[in-house]
Amino acid sequence: MKSEVQKRPVRLAIMTISDSRTLENDTSGDALVKMATGDGHEVVERILVPDDIYRIRYEVSRWIIDPGVEAVITTGGTGLTGRDGTPEAVAPLLDRTIEGFGELFRYVSYKTVRTSTIASRAIGGVANGTFIFCLPGSTGACKDAWKGVLSDQLDINHRPCNLVELMPRLTES
Repeated sequence: MKSEVQKRPVRLAIMTISDSRTLENDTSGDALVKMATGDGHEVVERILVPDDIYRIRYEVSRWIIDPGVEAVITTGGTGLTGRDGTPEAVAPLLDRTIEGFGELFRYVSYKTVRTSTIASRAIGGVANGTFIFCLPGSTGACKDAWKGVLSDQLDINHRPCNLVELMPRLTES
């Protein structure tokens, strides 16, 4: 019989990056909040910012130094257009990248959007002990990322391993 460890909620901050959405019509952010809280996690802050690399970088940096935030999820700005700058905003902040996150996301996404997944520049990493995941802006992509990757990796009970069990060791030297 499988024994489960007690549930370990993760404190998340969620950022939607968009020049056209508002919090009232942000279905991607809504979906992330619903899935995260449905899995027992706590959303400590949710914001919407424009496609501006310095504003994105500022807000993510603020969360990186906040001990009350353990993981950041962004949605939007990972495409190929001139306004899509989320990877450029976030990558310089990362202490370590999680290459497997983007690779696995695109694999999971391929099942839904087929070859259109090549336009996604989803990235993941760690900065100051905080996990950061940058997702595409579509609601479907957010659902694919949560259900296909993040739900398991942010669950202390997922085996053989998960990201939550690494949290206490992320800042060790």
